[in-house]
Amino acid sequence: MARPVTNVVFAGLGGQGVIKASDILSQAAFRHGYDVKKSEIHGMSQRGGSVTSDVRFGDEVLSPMVTDGETDYLVVLAPEEVESNRRRLREGGTLITPDRIDPAALANPKSLNVALLGVLSAHLDIPESLWLDAIHQAFPEKLHRTNDAAFALGRKPQ
Repeated sequence: MARPVTNVVFAGLGGQGVIKASDILSQAAFRHGYDVKKSEIHGMSQRGGSVTSDVRFGDEVLSPMVTDGETDYLVVLAPEEVESNRRRLREGGTLITPDRIDPAALANPKSLNVALLGVLSAHLDIPESLWLDAIHQAFPEKLHRTNDAAFALGRKPQ
């Protein structure tokens, strides 16, 4: 049975780890055997400007860009980016925002992106072990424990 294409858009501000989060999802999906395409728009990211990254995966993906109104999962790392990206979400799509994570529960506030990946992972059919492998590949060993904890925090049922 063919696996349909899943569309995920990450949005946030420069320095929040939008690109890193999309890299981790791309790697986990690829390791699970999906065809994966990814694109990113940095904008003024060096100055805290808007950053978005599209990830599409399935049995066959022809384009890396997600059309407005076709996003299955919109993961927003900065609350002020929700409204400017809401148009990208399809009807019935899932919006994942930072308010899903208690910042006091994070050992490092920079791991919010990984915590939100934990939230996203609960919706996707990619084994947890592949997510953790991708996280470990993306960060130096000294950050593995912090990011593992952030990911686990996001996976906890709300």
